[in-house]
Amino acid sequence: MLCYVLTTGRCNLKCRYCGGSFPQEAVPYEVKYDIDDLVRFLDGARDLAIAFYGGEPLLNPSWVKAVMDNVDANHYVIQTNGLLLGKLGSDYWRRMDTVLLSIDGGKTLTDHYRGNGIYDAVINAALMLRSMKFEGDLVARMTVSRISDVYRDVRHLLNTGLFDHVHWQIDAIWGPEWRGFDQWLRRSYEPGLGSLMSEWLDEATTGNVTGIAPFKSMVLASLSGKRLGAPPCGAGWGSLSVNTTGEVLACPIAIDVAWARLGSIRSSSYKDLLRNDLIGEPCTNCTYYGLCGGRCLYAHHERLWGVDGFNALCRVTIDMIELLKGFMPIIEDKIRSGALKVSQFEYPPYLNSIEIIP
Repeated sequence: MLCYVLTTGRCNLKCRYCGGSFPQEAVPYEVKYDIDDLVRFLDGARDLAIAFYGGEPLLNPSWVKAVMDNVDANHYVIQTNGLLLGKLGSDYWRRMDTVLLSIDGGKTLTDHYRGNGIYDAVINAALMLRSMKFEGDLVARMTVSRISDVYRDVRHLLNTGLFDHVHWQIDAIWGPEWRGFDQWLRRSYEPGLGSLMSEWLDEATTGNVTGIAPFKSMVLASLSGKRLGAPPCGAGWGSLSVNTTGEVLACPIAIDVAWARLGSIRSSSYKDLLRNDLIGEPCTNCTYYGLCGGRCLYAHHERLWGVDGFNALCRVTIDMIELLKGFMPIIEDKIRSGALKVSQFEYPPYLNSIEIIP
């Protein structure tokens, strides 16, 4: 099980595609419950992963330390912009199993979306983690938006040699739909995705399976015949989110919607609140559901870009799955010959907060 622990609703950045801090009335900037409440709520959870989330979680480092010192988890995960790494000592960083650093590609692109100097700061954070002997999974956590080039930007981050995995989400959650989104999907994103997957396959056939998280996870699901979870990130069925208020949410970004409110850590156990019925039609009746899982739970319910926006993202997901299916015979042949092993595609090894389907 994965438990997101929101440490604060405040953020020290205001990215173009996000807008910065959560409203304080929805996600208070200080934690309003006791650590004993969290310990009791999670008692008995199997293969427990704690993911620190915000806002920027390192704006409340004392709560990160309190949780790591008091909650007996199998894995610790943090999603951070990396600017405040010094707020935790190296002993805490070495206990982290996955660190997701928010970075969108090269310097010009990242600084455009996130602010001047942010690219260099994140690269320095990655270098600092390595110098601290952090040996876990270092993930470049991207947002792909209107001036992104998914091929160029993913390759750039892999080529730094700093990141074990790269994962991205398309900017289609909060921001207003931009003009030409469909054209961008057809002219930029889908061709870039095809080039990225083709190159990834070429590398894989030599025995080198590079860490492009969505591709590895989808290949593993195809090889095993087991469908991805619904949704793939685990929201609701495999993960729960604890707001700074102590309220339990199905999804860490669904801070102000009734469908996501599941209960409170003060009056419930985690096992009483898990649900597997949060994804509905049209996804559950789709032939691609097993390799999509409904994509994003929040987007599935809120559909802030309307039916047309929802369907556009559906189409691009289907196209990605079909593209992957075309490559599967080659991968399966390499596995039969011993040139590749199924284990090389096993990602994530536990729910670590990546959404799998961009």
